[in-house]
Amino acid sequence: MLSLRLPQLFDIHQVPKVFREDGIMSGYRHPRSSALDCILSSFQMTNETVNIWTHFLPTWYFLWRFSVLCSSLDFLTDSYTLPLLVYMLLICLYPFTSSCAHTFSTMSAEARHICYFFDYGALSLYSLGCAVTYGSYAMPDCWVNSWLHQHFVTIGVANSLFCTSMSCYSRFVELQFPHKSKIMRTAAFVVPFLFDSFPLFYRLLSCCWGSCSPSQALASHSYHLLFAFLTCFLFASHLPERLAPGRFDYIGHSHQLFHICAVVGTHFQMEAVLTDMASRKDWLTSHSSLPSFPATLGVLVLGVLLNLGIIGIFSAGLPRTPRQSTSAHLHQE
Repeated sequence: MLSLRLPQLFDIHQVPKVFREDGIMSGYRHPRSSALDCILSSFQMTNETVNIWTHFLPTWYFLWRFSVLCSSLDFLTDSYTLPLLVYMLLICLYPFTSSCAHTFSTMSAEARHICYFFDYGALSLYSLGCAVTYGSYAMPDCWVNSWLHQHFVTIGVANSLFCTSMSCYSRFVELQFPHKSKIMRTAAFVVPFLFDSFPLFYRLLSCCWGSCSPSQALASHSYHLLFAFLTCFLFASHLPERLAPGRFDYIGHSHQLFHICAVVGTHFQMEAVLTDMASRKDWLTSHSSLPSFPATLGVLVLGVLLNLGIIGIFSAGLPRTPRQSTSAHLHQE
């Protein structure tokens, strides 16, 4: 039988400030955990365990949906499916990256920052994938071939770089200016979301004004937007743990609920994208040009390279903390 000891857990006053979370009083892992300790901790109840699994398990769900689509669609030769290919790759990437970030973020203070740099980068690439997909399948009829339609993906690339840069920078001011850091990080993700969602807002408002007929795609888009707003609220508010510190350390705190809402929202978004893609194919292919490799997979490769460059720059700028000082801090506080 295995005789591995599960890692020791600590209270909030026993770990350095960089590892502390608002309203979470216990269940912290050692701030110098080994990679094995981090993996083992995912099988014990810590304040990160549910965070890890609420994104690791959905990764397999999205991979399964992707594999089913691969068997029914021809991603290699049908250029109309290329935006969907980009989108499916990224909705598999972002929850997996998040799960890894939460798993290995206690190896050191530097590792914590770098883990979340990659988490932010994956989320910003996901926003780029939404721009590619919405620009191809979800654009309102009257916007097709407009200036916004033609430059939608280009602006999406800029938004992705803004998102990664702003969210990574926010970690540098987090300890001295926690409220400023939170505002910056929230804005970093809200700006791409609002831009990507403009076509959806227009389509939904048009239906409210009676200019269109409700459809299954718009219903799914509505559910996605609802869960997206819930995700933003939970991320910014730190509820419910802010109202009752210590009561939601292991189950029920805002980041866990944030993960669940994000994944459920992505599920409805995926269903809406698939419905728009199928139902609007004839009209879109007759009124606009087919998606091209450079405007889809090419943009994805460019986005990955640019975001990795930003992550590399911010990682290189991190202050290096001697190993013994962190251990000393653990025993002093």
